[in-house]
Amino acid sequence: MSLYQHILVATDLTEESDQVLSRAMALADTAGSAISLLHVVEYVPVDPAGEALLPPPVDMEEELLASAREKLSELVQRAGAHPRQSLVEIGQTKAEIKRIAGEIEADLIVLGSRERHGLALLMGSTERSVVHNAPCDVLAVRLR
Repeated sequence: MSLYQHILVATDLTEESDQVLSRAMALADTAGSAISLLHVVEYVPVDPAGEALLPPPVDMEEELLASAREKLSELVQRAGAHPRQSLVEIGQTKAEIKRIAGEIEADLIVLGSRERHGLALLMGSTERSVVHNAPCDVLAVRLR
């Protein structure tokens, strides 16, 4: 039995996502683990006064989901990955990573970690929240 049976790779679908998935695949190959991928569409329109507006129209939400699914599929193809599942969810990224990890019984979450500056440093990060609230181990891949 390997240390990790099911690895959840949380991706933001940026260029660095290839690096994060590659690292997770190498670990999965070594440990004999299954991989699942997750991307969270976090769409909350905000007006100039900082107030959240009404939820987006359903067709816009569907367009965002379709685009994310296509990009996730391209990432999987580029990497030559064979994930157990590829999921695209709508919601708050931090909460959805935690929820999905629990639902699929992941025992490791792999995500990218960037150096923060200015306001982003003060506001905190998804990585930090996941590390402190995840139901399992977390590996943060350092992105340069």
